[in-house]
Amino acid sequence: MKIEDIRKIGRGLLRDLSDIRTSPDMKVSLGTGAGGDKTFPIDRKAEEIIISGLEAVKEPLTIISEESGVIDINGGGRRVVVDPIDGSRNAILGIPFYCASIAAADGYNIGDIDLSYVINLINGDEFWAERDAGAFLNGEKIHTQMDDEFYLIAYEAQTPGKDIMGITPLLSRARKTRCLGATALDLAYLSAGAISVFVSPSPSRSFDFAGGWLLVKEAGGIITDTEGNDVGNVNLGLRRSSPLLASGSRWLHQKALELLLKKR
Repeated sequence: MKIEDIRKIGRGLLRDLSDIRTSPDMKVSLGTGAGGDKTFPIDRKAEEIIISGLEAVKEPLTIISEESGVIDINGGGRRVVVDPIDGSRNAILGIPFYCASIAAADGYNIGDIDLSYVINLINGDEFWAERDAGAFLNGEKIHTQMDDEFYLIAYEAQTPGKDIMGITPLLSRARKTRCLGATALDLAYLSAGAISVFVSPSPSRSFDFAGGWLLVKEAGGIITDTEGNDVGNVNLGLRRSSPLLASGSRWLHQKALELLLKKR
């Protein structure tokens, strides 16, 4: 499977999801997905497009998807971690910030990912990375922020009453903060230098950050848990596993860790 195979799927998503965004049934829950969150029509349609596209690759693949769980194609093989719609709540509320995320690995952990892809489903921005080949936005090589200034810190707050209090020492040092609501897209824009630091204090699932992990690494950034531990050994599965801290540079990361750990 090559990046062009995944980019073809991304173009299909951008084309075929345009109508469903304005459907009157957009906000009707279709049940609960394998990842534990509610499934909406846009989630299901996006997953159908992605699985169909992966089947067309005609390779043995094992898909791990937020909606349907584990699916083997052609007997199973190379693992493909899929979040059909990251930022589902944004999508159903009409907030234009959500994406699809696809990452491929030859092993069972985050650190085994060697190909990743994130597409902004509003403006069509395509981010991709290949191990040891760099990270790209719409075909142009990208790099993270290299200095140590907190220009913009983005965060995810699954439980605001608890999460925000714990990261306030970090947020208070930023020139600007944003809670945008789509982890993979946060990490993608961090890889392009638009975001200085991203923090998610509650445990994330691997498909939430699988696509963004390689983007950040290949663009020159650092991504760990909120205590500075490597997340490369996190299993590619459906369980919530690790909080996240991603930074554009080692100087930013060190400063962010000091602020987070001081609170404790």
